[in-house]
Amino acid sequence: MIDLHSHLLPGIDDGASSLAEALTLAQMAVDDGISHITLTPHIHTGRFDNDISTISPVFSAFRKAIEQAGLPLTLAIAGEVRISDELLLQIPQKKVPFLGEWRGKKVLLLELPHSHIPPGSEKLVKWLLNQGIVPMIAHPERNKDVLRNFDLINPFVEMGCLFQLTAMSVSGDFGRQSELRSLQMLEKGWVTILATDAHNIKHRPPVLSEGFEVAKKIVGEVSARALVLDNPRVIAGL
Repeated sequence: MIDLHSHLLPGIDDGASSLAEALTLAQMAVDDGISHITLTPHIHTGRFDNDISTISPVFSAFRKAIEQAGLPLTLAIAGEVRISDELLLQIPQKKVPFLGEWRGKKVLLLELPHSHIPPGSEKLVKWLLNQGIVPMIAHPERNKDVLRNFDLINPFVEMGCLFQLTAMSVSGDFGRQSELRSLQMLEKGWVTILATDAHNIKHRPPVLSEGFEVAKKIVGEVSARALVLDNPRVIAGL
């Protein structure tokens, strides 16, 4: 399986706090059947002031540690980018790493606040699309506006956004309401990928298999495999 959303890079955001923890998480991913991880630290102005220049050296050191540990993992970097007006500057300045490509457009892993969908979000998404960038909305099933009113996701569907569900949401570990929204999105065929969004060993582990097993029951094995293997492979260019 291929995981395109994770926070294993140590000490750079609210994910792994040390190299030792990051390596343990990597081993857990391998044990779960994951062969590729794209590391996506938060890029959130004012909270996690990351960009390519801060992420790259941490990634290089971690990749070397993975090789020294002999773990059978391929790695790549991108970023989980918080939606904000700063993107209007960050994109032209080439400060934001992309997840890959999908149907001729660059893919940006775009995070909405958990609490709401900010006013102007649709306008910013349209601007990104006009730049040849398709947003992949990270974990929409956990956004409180979407939890309250499922129809609020419709404009993003209609604009052609991609969607990443958290595997733990699909398996019910983020609560019944997030599980319900996940199942609704799966049934409608709106989901592009499942990912772990792994942060730590105890509460947010790098486990895709449980979400995959639930997805198989909803959409069938072929479509479920597309969510954890085929679509991620295309986006990552593997």
